[in-house]
Amino acid sequence: MVKVIYWSQTGNTQSMAEAVVEGVKEAGKEAEAVFVTNASVDDLKDAKAFALGCPAMGAEVLEESSMDPFVSQVEAIASGKKVALFGSYGWGDGQWMRDWEDRMKAAGAEIIDREGLICQETPDDSVLAECRALGKSLAAQA
Repeated sequence: MVKVIYWSQTGNTQSMAEAVVEGVKEAGKEAEAVFVTNASVDDLKDAKAFALGCPAMGAEVLEESSMDPFVSQVEAIASGKKVALFGSYGWGDGQWMRDWEDRMKAAGAEIIDREGLICQETPDDSVLAECRALGKSLAAQA
């Protein structure tokens, strides 16, 4: 089961997570979107690949009460894993995603498709198609 763990406030990142799951399933693997407060890092320990999604918050940072602490736990088990990153933003230029990519790489993870997938505001049909393509890439690594 491929895990797609996310945090979303307005539903934009949730829509992206659901499209990533669709892509995984289109590629023939089982997948599940899990809101971060219902997830456990133990679910990822034996996984070869998984996805994490979070919008930019505040001054372009990960959501601080649930997602950032979860990502800190993931860092301890990330070495050798393939990780897909995604999220939406409303302002700025995507610095939160570049920082997140650097953080995961420093923990030993490989970013699927070499960079995180971001979209400004609500994902449109083209972004959702990119999310499904990311899910297919994720399935190939899982």
